[in-house]
Amino acid sequence: MSYQSVNPYDGTVLKTFVELTDTELEAAIATASNCFETWRLKSFAERAVVVARAAQLMHARIDELARPVTLEMGKLIDQSRAEVRLSVDILDYYARNAAKFLAPEALAPASGEAEVQSSPLGVLFGVQPWNFPYYQLARFAAPNLMAGNVVMVKHAGCVPQCAIAFEQLWRDAGAPAGAYTNLLISYDQVNHVIDDPRIKGVALTGSVEAGKRVAARAGQNLKKSTMELGGNDAFIVLEDADLEKTVQWAVWAKMNNTGQCCVAAKRFILIDKIAAPFLNQFQEALSALKPGDPMDPATTLGPLSTESALEKLLDQVQRAVADGATLVMGGKRIDRPGAFMQPTILSNIESLNSAYREEFFGPVALVFTVRNEEEAVALANDSDFGLGGCVFTADLARGKHLARHIDTGMVFINHPTWTTADLPFGGIKNSGYGRELSRMGIQEFVNKKLVRIDSIDAPA
Repeated sequence: MSYQSVNPYDGTVLKTFVELTDTELEAAIATASNCFETWRLKSFAERAVVVARAAQLMHARIDELARPVTLEMGKLIDQSRAEVRLSVDILDYYARNAAKFLAPEALAPASGEAEVQSSPLGVLFGVQPWNFPYYQLARFAAPNLMAGNVVMVKHAGCVPQCAIAFEQLWRDAGAPAGAYTNLLISYDQVNHVIDDPRIKGVALTGSVEAGKRVAARAGQNLKKSTMELGGNDAFIVLEDADLEKTVQWAVWAKMNNTGQCCVAAKRFILIDKIAAPFLNQFQEALSALKPGDPMDPATTLGPLSTESALEKLLDQVQRAVADGATLVMGGKRIDRPGAFMQPTILSNIESLNSAYREEFFGPVALVFTVRNEEEAVALANDSDFGLGGCVFTADLARGKHLARHIDTGMVFINHPTWTTADLPFGGIKNSGYGRELSRMGIQEFVNKKLVRIDSIDAPA
């Protein structure tokens, strides 16, 4: 594979990078392994100095760090800055809370004393995607470094400058060599890293197929893994929802990061009484988005991350229409340089349509109309994915009732599915397993060790 920065706004090749040799990779793993032996012995307070310093530096460099996100994968510049701020929050959150989250837990056995202690596993390997080039790294690195692990990361091939900048951040923050390592490696070398006995855990965010390969490799080596594999989130609108505000959130939920988000709203499930007015307002709002240079704050529609991502979406739309879906709006490439696609709405999607179960990773909304909330829940659950979802209603008790019956890792009421440092993130079914962020995220790659004290005369 290649590591190459290509600006999706105009197709300009910005920079290319050479993959590590096997010798260089071995040296990197050895350095990380050696680092762990000292990093694990640091106190939480000592680790927090480094992680908090990284947060401070990241905050001071918001504009500097946001720029390569926009240049490498086309995110609107204000959204790139927001991603940097979110990453700062995550680093700061774990620097402040890790000691509390991993404090020994006292138990109450029938006799004697007992507690559960949390200890780090070792060198962890993360395979991370391009759509949130810093956030994905922050939510993997911050909790695990604070837990006493060290991390190595293979980032996506199209955002190498972001990957290198994040590694440099840790060096500047005073992290020892090997605490955080960026790996410019091939897919074959990924397998080599997973197989290496010095690697103690594996985390991946990516496609279902990538997850199957990496999880299988980790499983063959009996290594703990976490997988976040995307979603097909439902955006359910009940008849009592505030339509104007709901449509505003619908546009944000669909078009944030040009729809290239695991928890983007992808299936809009509308109660029939409000379907027509919702669709009219939604279509009008999407039509008002203006394509342009994502570095320009006035631009409201950026390019897709790569030319291949655009081609895949266009093919998905064409197949959906061929299978009987109605093209309500869009569906084509925008006639201008760059990987731009028209905001698109598809409706009348039957269960045998190719679009019914696929994830559309971009500015394509699938619209479904149902008669009642029971049908809405049944449709939401008729998916191979189970990451997030949301319900819009004026009746919060009704919203909570629906949330209890939606089979996903996350459900939001009157707000699109989103992420913050203090909320657990993860899914079920083909969306993967394990949780990141919050108290739960730091528990994934630690050894929960029972320590029991009893009388030497206690019966067996």
